[in-house]
Amino acid sequence: MIYQAELTAALNAARKAASRIMELYVGFTAIPDAQSDITTQADRDSQELILQSLQESFPADAYLAEEATPTIQLCSHGGPRVWVIDPIDGTRGFAQKNGEFSIMIALVEHGVPVVGVVWEPALSRWTYATASGGCFNEAGKSCRVTTTSSLNRATLIQTHSKPGKPSRQSVALTPAQLVETYSAGVKLARVARGEADLYVNHYPNFNDWDIAAGQVLVTEAGGRVTGMKGQPIVYGKGIGGQTVGLLASNAQLHDEAVSRLQEVV
Repeated sequence: MIYQAELTAALNAARKAASRIMELYVGFTAIPDAQSDITTQADRDSQELILQSLQESFPADAYLAEEATPTIQLCSHGGPRVWVIDPIDGTRGFAQKNGEFSIMIALVEHGVPVVGVVWEPALSRWTYATASGGCFNEAGKSCRVTTTSSLNRATLIQTHSKPGKPSRQSVALTPAQLVETYSAGVKLARVARGEADLYVNHYPNFNDWDIAAGQVLVTEAGGRVTGMKGQPIVYGKGIGGQTVGLLASNAQLHDEAVSRLQEVV
């Protein structure tokens, strides 16, 4: 498998971080009204473990990560190979202790995500993929997107930030079912695993670490990931540089979804 060494390193790093996160999670006092920008010690510890683990194998690579921890400040941030890390995606889910959070690790090579790992520590499950190598779950079973061909029969997964309040984008797609969860990583993994047909988010300031790992998963499982107008996701544009929203699907629904979204974009 191409990128086998990189995938092995990413999985090992995620496993170490997941262990530390769960140590802290068990003793963490839930914050029911946690805000979206909350940062915890678990975020910082997870990021340091991931960075240090990956750097043992790939010291010459560049690194981009969400938190301002000591190791990231010493790393190179530019080059042909960039590891993109979200130590806890969905920290609000961690803080509320509802299990809806993930670790996201990706390798972006020459602007293209080629390795992706989304690890869900509280559920003891993970999804991983490499470019042209397929997408797999924690049991090593191949993941494939659904074959749903009509939006009216689709399951759409959306943010849990506003429970029971579908976004305009979600309403425009007229899905048969709405599922809510925190963490973009979890949402993208569920599309890749065939547990949802679509994920749409109009947020105008995503970062590379919000999307890269999940894009590898969905693409390798047979799906598509674009901006809401169908435009490609471009990496390396800096903090908050992902400004085109996000649409992930099983591919069969993608063009129709893009068309419907033009009414509300």
